[in-house]
Amino acid sequence: MVHNSENPDQWTTLLLRSKSEKKICFWHILYDFTDNYKNLGKAGGKNMEQNVVLEMRDISKNFTGVRALSHVDFTLRKGEIHALMGENGAGKSTLIKVLTGVHEFESGSIRMADKEKNIINHSPQEAQENGISTVYQEVNLCPNLTVAENLFIGREPRKMGMINWKEMNNRSEKLLESLDIHVPPTQMLDECSVAIQQMIAIARAVDMKCQVLILDEPTSSLDDDEVEKLFVLMRRLRDEGVGIIFVTHFLEQVYAVCDRITVLRNGELVGEYETKDLPRVMLVAKMMGKDFDDLADIKSAHEGKKAEGSVPVIEAEGLGHKGTIKPFNIKINKGEVIGLTGLLGSGRSELVRAIYGADKADCGKLKVNGKEVKINSPLEAMKLGMAYLPEDRKAEGIIADLSVRENIIIALQAKKGMFHPLSRKEMEEAADKYIDMLQIKTASRETPIKSLSGGNQQKVILGRWLLTNPEYLILDEPTRGIDIGTKTEIQKIVLDLADQGMAVTFISSEVEEMLRTCSRMAVLRDGEKVGELEEHELSQSSIMKAIAGGDDKDE
Repeated sequence: MVHNSENPDQWTTLLLRSKSEKKICFWHILYDFTDNYKNLGKAGGKNMEQNVVLEMRDISKNFTGVRALSHVDFTLRKGEIHALMGENGAGKSTLIKVLTGVHEFESGSIRMADKEKNIINHSPQEAQENGISTVYQEVNLCPNLTVAENLFIGREPRKMGMINWKEMNNRSEKLLESLDIHVPPTQMLDECSVAIQQMIAIARAVDMKCQVLILDEPTSSLDDDEVEKLFVLMRRLRDEGVGIIFVTHFLEQVYAVCDRITVLRNGELVGEYETKDLPRVMLVAKMMGKDFDDLADIKSAHEGKKAEGSVPVIEAEGLGHKGTIKPFNIKINKGEVIGLTGLLGSGRSELVRAIYGADKADCGKLKVNGKEVKINSPLEAMKLGMAYLPEDRKAEGIIADLSVRENIIIALQAKKGMFHPLSRKEMEEAADKYIDMLQIKTASRETPIKSLSGGNQQKVILGRWLLTNPEYLILDEPTRGIDIGTKTEIQKIVLDLADQGMAVTFISSEVEEMLRTCSRMAVLRDGEKVGELEEHELSQSSIMKAIAGGDDKDE
């Protein structure tokens, strides 16, 4: 009963007829939102029940033994904008896919206000028929069709078996006008801005008489003016009685437009809150699983050690990449571990990608060891003494079918070039050195890396970059998904490298890990570097306050 998440709408397949069509990054209306009955208490009553448009109760979902959702409740009310919040792996996407029929669920119930019985959506199309409209972030629209054709594709008005173009264009014009969307129905979609394309997707959902509208990261590629226009449309739909689920990583936007907030963490419901009653710093604490008053003394293993003479290896001034990271200034010194902290989507990875050339910076200056440079590719960064262990080791790190030896030496070989191949003896000696140094558990150096555990795969990638003898090492979530023992080993290795004079940037979603490892932290929020915390300022409380930002009186 598992459905194909690659094609969540049947009508989507109709869009893929022309070879000239290209994917448009569209936002997928992500339905997620939970109602905690304990929080509602006696205040709910009969009136509240009458306002409920959707209820999900006691939802559990497993994937091959991994608990993705555990007894999650979720309630959406008529005429509200409700934010669904949670870090990576919190269960937001899984809950939505259960609701929209992409995944089956093991236990629980789903009920719509206008249905006499509980519903089980066996497909996204069935969910749509039940009044749940979704626009997935990766769904394709058809750039070589008109606005009207995209609005009505798969359900075109017909006359004598033929598409009634006049009626379709007239209906489109009325629909767009009713939602204050100013675009001719006959205009080609690829001539519209991303913001207008997103509004057209909403208009299509509204025209299909949706009661529930799910929006997943709709503002990620919009500028401030476009965001505000989208918010105007969202508020208008809310006032007309549509229940809207808003999924975003931008805290400011949550507090600008949302009535309620639901938080998930590790597949469980943390709670549902009135936005006005939940300060930003408390929201961050609930998402990260830390109590605001928890000021336990976590002593850094390198406490008291200073960077070597504060010699900057990396200096960025106004460096940025449009659409991913706003211009930022940062210095990274020899012999220090600087952390990048912020919620998922805050711009942590994007900042280091701009430095490393994975996303070519389009503004600002970058100096390496005091010399201004232009980095156009990761290979150029490698030759300047940089190394980058990416966040997604499976997609961007390991080469699954190659051996441990081949995975370790591949970066050094790329750096040396094809005309200076490493000998077999050099490869074997290098592989053996880092297998021993990093205590990589493998049957032999020739074992395919895909056979290793996640933690040992991560060690292989770390060995790969250490072999290039870098001056600056970027570690993006180096301990995600690995056991506690291996995490500790990697943290000790990082500190040892800093003691030897290497400059390190460390990114992690775990506060304790950052406190144990970093001597300084840069804080990012909503794609922007917003401040720094020195070693004496580092604590769970100060980090969460910095991430949350804003002017909460209750902080």
